[in-house]
Amino acid sequence: MIETAVLMIDLQNTYIADDGVRDALGWPPIWRLDEVVRECAALAAQARRRDFPVIYSRMIAAQTGLVGTGPRPRRHLQQRKHLVPKLSGEHQAWKAQIMDAVAPQPGDLVLVKTRHSFFAYTELEPLLRNLGVHRLVVAGLQTNVCIEATVRAALERNFEVAVPDDAVTTDGPALHYGSLNAMRVLYVEVAPWRELLAPDAPWDRAYTTRDYGRDPEYWHGPGI
Repeated sequence: MIETAVLMIDLQNTYIADDGVRDALGWPPIWRLDEVVRECAALAAQARRRDFPVIYSRMIAAQTGLVGTGPRPRRHLQQRKHLVPKLSGEHQAWKAQIMDAVAPQPGDLVLVKTRHSFFAYTELEPLLRNLGVHRLVVAGLQTNVCIEATVRAALERNFEVAVPDDAVTTDGPALHYGSLNAMRVLYVEVAPWRELLAPDAPWDRAYTTRDYGRDPEYWHGPGI
């Protein structure tokens, strides 16, 4: 049975589209995106050589549209709707596709999701159970959003989880590193992907957030 699978989260054209939508919604460019996409492509290629399943998520809006979202994002999108440029159906379909630079290959699997967690309302868990997978490497976008949501859902289902710190990113370094540290405290293995996929990798770095709770600066912050 296969023990390890690689999850490639939301590596879609929407993140490379120069159409003004992210700016209109108040979202900054993704930090070091090109570098991380290259690392994700190399990670996926190595996983295939090791015969590890490579499973892509593709985030799309629910068929119910804004009605199906939570109240806060719904209000945000409604308030900025007049700023968002009109896009053709063809362009919107392209944005939902996975980037060519890290495109799925024959034998890879692609599942659609409508929530941050890859496990929410998808066939991911029964698929992994059928494969006999108990270790997950979770890569892609964005560290503090869909990566962390998927990681937390995987931990709740008793999977052993690793996040390659060189193959994930988000809106900026502060959010990226803060999320990685939060996941370390949850016993998630965080290391470069080449270490995680090495034969007999020990995955023994969990709970290694440096000076967690003991650094004097930990207690210094706004309002403290």
